[in-house]
Amino acid sequence: MANITVLGAGSWGTALALVLSDNGHEVTIWGRREEQIWEINENRSNERYLPNVSIPASIKATTSLAEAAKNDVVVFVVPTKAAREVLRELNAKLNRKISVVHASKGIETDSLKRISQIIEDEIDDRWLENISVLSGPSHAEEVSMRQPTTVTVAADDQAHAAYIQDLFINNRFRVYTNPDVIGVELGGALKNIIALGAGMSDGIGFGDNAKAALITRGLAEIARLGTKMGANPLTFAGLAGMGDLIVTCTSAHSRNWRAGNLLGKGNQLDDVLDSMGMVVEGVRTAKAAYRLAQRESVEMPITICLHEVLFENQHPKQAVEALMNRMRTDEVDDLSSLLTDRLQK
Repeated sequence: MANITVLGAGSWGTALALVLSDNGHEVTIWGRREEQIWEINENRSNERYLPNVSIPASIKATTSLAEAAKNDVVVFVVPTKAAREVLRELNAKLNRKISVVHASKGIETDSLKRISQIIEDEIDDRWLENISVLSGPSHAEEVSMRQPTTVTVAADDQAHAAYIQDLFINNRFRVYTNPDVIGVELGGALKNIIALGAGMSDGIGFGDNAKAALITRGLAEIARLGTKMGANPLTFAGLAGMGDLIVTCTSAHSRNWRAGNLLGKGNQLDDVLDSMGMVVEGVRTAKAAYRLAQRESVEMPITICLHEVLFENQHPKQAVEALMNRMRTDEVDDLSSLLTDRLQK
């Protein structure tokens, strides 16, 4: 059994800590808020993020990064905007090599870097053994209730991916491996933008037809950008692509869907974010993806539409109407070009 640190005491970090604890590992959760850490250690609960979930005694919590840095495996579940700061603090405390498994789903707005790239920037080579990414259709609320969940773990080193797979897998939490780090990261990040759009569509009052179209064409957008950036297009047909997209676009558990739903009902962005109480990664990712689309010369009309709503005061209904009035194109040609490009490389 392993000694594992989970950096991030939110819903997803806590849920993953529960999976690891169920598998017999000794788990330490790190978080900044002393009252939250006290609650986990003393009350065995984390009510703000996972109400009515009991946290076993095998999980301990700390605000000390020095203590958290003592374990060989670090599961990184920190919001993208705080990633660099936390990693820099962690790096200053390290005196041994660590394997980092990140389960954060975002893209840094300024640098346009993926989380694994930020980890490489901030953790010294002498301390960094391996990086992997864990992603897929996985609401923290359901994972914490031990409901069946399937995810994927991606790493450049497949032996390392298999090691992380063994740490997490059990009869309720199934883990596949995948060599496509870029695709798994981008699928997990970009689907949050489409989920905002799906919630917005529902909030406006549009039906299932509109949402199905948005999800399907959203997947095409994700695959276009991902493939241009070096991902395998087949990844987007799997758990980290279509799987995560479906669950995030169709469930009230999804904070991105909920935020989009409130926007569709006419609420202002600042009010929506204040009411959520948790990070809505899709908002920041929309800004990053908009810039990536320009940098990579990739057509992403849904992302552009959402960027206009979020940051340019476009009314949601007008943005959707603009999408519907775009130039005619061919669906098969659009999708087959991704595979053709891949085969030519």
